[in-house]
Amino acid sequence: MQITTCVFDAYGTLFDVAAAARQAAAEPGFEALQNKWPELANHWRLKQLQYTWLRAVTDAHTDFWDVTQDGLDWALEATGLDGDAALRQRLLDLYWELQAYPEVPEMLAALKAGGLQTAILSNGSLPMLDGAVQSAGIGALLDDVLSVESVGVFKPHSRVYDLVQQRFGCARDEVLFVSSNGWDAAGASGYGFTTTWVNRAGEPVERLPWKPAQILTDLTTIPKIAGL
Repeated sequence: MQITTCVFDAYGTLFDVAAAARQAAAEPGFEALQNKWPELANHWRLKQLQYTWLRAVTDAHTDFWDVTQDGLDWALEATGLDGDAALRQRLLDLYWELQAYPEVPEMLAALKAGGLQTAILSNGSLPMLDGAVQSAGIGALLDDVLSVESVGVFKPHSRVYDLVQQRFGCARDEVLFVSSNGWDAAGASGYGFTTTWVNRAGEPVERLPWKPAQILTDLTTIPKIAGL
């Protein structure tokens, strides 16, 4: 069936989750982060994801902002930077202003010009996502921003993927779902979406029952994959 709707994960897919640590490391007063920001960024992202999975399976849902702060606190302690309250606050502030990857605006504009519906489907809360969308200047290129907060459980629970059909009234195989997380692409494939994994880090394919239909290194060719 023809693709009518392109749905994107937000963090790591459209928005560079390492940007907060990278930017803070370049600012005066945070010299201690200069040699540690890649390690901190990796720890932060991994713990953020792990905490969503653990909360989902234990039915202990909370706002993604809480998970983001918890992940940062773990990462700061792991890198020996947990005593710097100013650094912690700066990193959290920057997370609301994450940069979009360079190819994102042109890619989304091509999808809209081709008549496709576009949306974000994210673990993020709506205020967090609105901050990132506005900072990146891509609001006019999205038909909607969907958050797991409306169903109270994190991805890859099927109730999250249900939000796309509920919003757009499309069949599952009309949806191209794009994520930088291999587990998310796998979960969406199992749900019935056509999926693309944006494997920016060159990681191995997840050992799960479902696989993405395509694997890319960036988002440039998404319009072509969508049939444009």
